Amino acid sequence: MPDGDFRVGDLQELPFADGSFDAVVAANSIQYAEDRIAALKELKRVSAPGARIAVGLFGAAERVDFRVVFDAFRDSLPVPPSGDGPFGLSGEGVLEGLVEQAGLRVVDRGEVDVPFVYDDIETFWRGVVSGGPPQAAKELVGEEALKRAVLAAVSDFTTDLGGVRLEHNAFQYVVATPGV
Repeated sequence: MPDGDFRVGDLQELPFADGSFDAVVAANSIQYAEDRIAALKELKRVSAPGARIAVGLFGAAERVDFRVVFDAFRDSLPVPPSGDGPFGLSGEGVLEGLVEQAGLRVVDRGEVDVPFVYDDIETFWRGVVSGGPPQAAKELVGEEALKRAVLAAVSDFTTDLGGVRLEHNAFQYVVATPGV
């Protein structure tokens, strides 16, 4: 969106004033924060009274086809990254517990299945490599090596028409309010 207000910031120190938003969404981000509680408290800080805060991330790895892509990235690196990765908060009740520890009140939770469908390999590749962690991996091992590893990992998910279809991807979410 050309007239959007885009800012770069640390999830644990958002560049916004207290109570700035009526709705806050953190998708596939909290699990990568160095201090997850601090990140959730920061979401609370920028939320207005009565705001809704939605936090979403992948469900259990065994219910996520996209895990083969994460595995390809990790296995391509000379040294695996620290931390517990994309599924670090995916265990039953883990995300809800952190949200509550941060002083937020859970008002809804659930899980949805999100298919990832790409018409062709190049569209898949551009989408997959566009995020921050893949960019860092690309810098370490080179784009061609990384691309070969990822495309090999999704070979079972390619379609007869040359696309990629990762059909089953459990995505869990928690909706909370800043109230106690």
